Amino acid sequence: MQCVKVLGGVLGAAALLGLGIILGHFAIPKGTDLPAPSASASQDLDLEILEAVMGQLDANRIRENLRELSKEPHLATSPRDEALVQLLLRRWQDPESGLDSAGTSEYEVLLSFPSQEQPNRVDVVGPAGDILFSSQRSEENLTGEQGDPNVVPPYAAYAPPGTPQGLLVYANRGSEEDFMELYHQGIKLQDSIVLTRYGGVGRRAKAVNAAKYGVAGVLVYTDPADINDGKSLPNETFPHSWGLPPSGVERGSYFEYFGDPLTPYLPANPSSFRLDSDNASGFPPIPTQPIGFKDAEVLLCNLQGTSAPAAWQGALGCDYKLGPGFRSDGIFPAGSQVNVSVYNRLELRNSSNVLGIIRGAVEPDRYVLYGNHRDSWVHGAVDPSSGTAVLLELSRVLGTLLKKGTWRPRRSIVFASWGAEEFGLIGSTEFTEELFSKLQERAVAYINVDISVFANATLRAQGTPPVQSVIFSATKQIPAPGPSSLSIYDNWIRYSNRSSPVYGLVPSLGTLGAGSDYAPFIHFLGISSMDIAYTYDRSKTSARIYPTYHTAFDTFDYVDKFVDPGFSSHQAVAQTAGSVLLRLSDSLFLPLNVSDYSETLRSFLQAAQQDLGGLLEQHNISLGPLVTAVEKFEEAATVLGQHISALQKGTPDPLQVRMLNDQLMLLERAFLNSRAFPEERYYSHVLWAPRTGSAATFPGLSNACSKAMNTGPGSAAWAEVKRQLSILVVALEGAAATLRPVADL
Repeated sequence: MQCVKVLGGVLGAAALLGLGIILGHFAIPKGTDLPAPSASASQDLDLEILEAVMGQLDANRIRENLRELSKEPHLATSPRDEALVQLLLRRWQDPESGLDSAGTSEYEVLLSFPSQEQPNRVDVVGPAGDILFSSQRSEENLTGEQGDPNVVPPYAAYAPPGTPQGLLVYANRGSEEDFMELYHQGIKLQDSIVLTRYGGVGRRAKAVNAAKYGVAGVLVYTDPADINDGKSLPNETFPHSWGLPPSGVERGSYFEYFGDPLTPYLPANPSSFRLDSDNASGFPPIPTQPIGFKDAEVLLCNLQGTSAPAAWQGALGCDYKLGPGFRSDGIFPAGSQVNVSVYNRLELRNSSNVLGIIRGAVEPDRYVLYGNHRDSWVHGAVDPSSGTAVLLELSRVLGTLLKKGTWRPRRSIVFASWGAEEFGLIGSTEFTEELFSKLQERAVAYINVDISVFANATLRAQGTPPVQSVIFSATKQIPAPGPSSLSIYDNWIRYSNRSSPVYGLVPSLGTLGAGSDYAPFIHFLGISSMDIAYTYDRSKTSARIYPTYHTAFDTFDYVDKFVDPGFSSHQAVAQTAGSVLLRLSDSLFLPLNVSDYSETLRSFLQAAQQDLGGLLEQHNISLGPLVTAVEKFEEAATVLGQHISALQKGTPDPLQVRMLNDQLMLLERAFLNSRAFPEERYYSHVLWAPRTGSAATFPGLSNACSKAMNTGPGSAAWAEVKRQLSILVVALEGAAATLRPVADL
């Protein structure tokens, strides 16, 4: 275990203990003065403190935080990234607004970088071998920031080196269906170079799908139809609007999994076993390079062949052809090929997490975690510094109350700044691997605020069902930014809503995939998790994400002028996340409504019955045990809810409170089965694993049925369907048992 440098001033004898000891021994040192109410086992959420925190979260301070955080590129493990580590430590050690302790933990992890000596390049090579066209190796210096010498050139992290050359083919978004369409049209893919658009499938999947058809190399670009609502001219895009400029290139990790590639399931410490990088899995199989749509236009608009399907057409101002090769009446002579030269290299680097801790007064061994990653591809004003700016302001306000002695939470709060997230959620994953048992036993919930503001229209929240109620409670009490008198909740429901059989019309709470640092907490550890942000009006744009995502144009001025002028949406996110954090850390009874899982389970069950029931009956597989298991869960959740209501009306014994809160906290763990998805690294939550089957139901069952559909009775595929059904039944029965009275085994 890596040692953690504990630098807080109030810990006394606790200084210099390791991270595991910090998290394991939260007992308040003798002599530490605490306000009298905090020492009481009946401590509950103090609404005056909550109101004070909401009022002290300052938009101008968040703005200045963002200016400082994003003034230089801070790629993971770069000097500026390490400087931000020190900035966080200084803030969390401040004598007037700091926390109880702050420390770092380092992991030695495998990262991927482009070569400085041999820049990656994309060339059109004529029949005689002469270079006719070269893509831009850097983005245009439109505002000065793009010319910073520390701006990393566009590249596909973890893509292997190589210099393939071949005829160009357009492959839309690079999905399996897209390549199947090309195959059926008789397009020769062997030894070709394919041009694909971002979106549709993950980055690495484009290369994997291409390699199956013998493709030699992959290019990826962002089509203005997918990000700019079709706008592509320089005077229509940044710095004149928030649109992506023609030279903008989305960087990103093309690694399939999360965590350090060489130490799966082990923390990347010096003593841990490491795979040889040649044997590590999850990297793209063929050289891959991203380019801007200005360069993509030159390539795509000169292709020959049949027109691409209507759904494949974009906004580059020409008819998209499939290829292979360039047309004879274009700017390139017949027979010209595309050469993709990739010189990426793998390097072991030390990456730091920073943790700041406020110890709880009553339940110091119960942790509410709040995290955001620190590293960015370039300046990263939106991703992730908008989240870090909020993190610093929230910790400042709470730290000030702490230092004044007017507040200490019931449960411990752990603030985290994760390292190397952009390469594959590395910092958070290594943390969960190192402290797996302790976190599973003691973590109440994880709050993630990565990009805090995509745009300034409405809240967007994702999470597991039990966190829905606490997010709703928080947002009903906070005014929405803008001239309306609506709450964040009422504004949210205008933009994104659903009809609940229990509550009626409510805002839509999204589900958690693997897009940010919540992934290891929910999928690997089974900790109730959420992700909170402000976002745009989906009815006014088709952009799949904010336009300058992962480019050199994601700067402070971009946020200040176009994303959130006035920073009122940043403030709204700080207030929302802060309210949720206080409710989870200070409420006597954890505000996790496990009954809300009943609605999810019932909808999954109905989808299974409707979409898979007939197929399963043909193979003598009954959903009866699953129906019974769902009913058992619903009954147990209802009874537990009634028990909580009864206890809230009286003066509960502290042990009763503790036992009940443990039931609420541990429910999510009951849905874990480490053997459910052996082909999916880290995914063990049977309700939220990746779903590849078409039926919108339990992922393991949906996936297994999809694979078994065209196989005969008694096949291994149908045996897997039965196994997945059994896994589900056992998990649901175990969840119901977790909710029943603890004395009832």
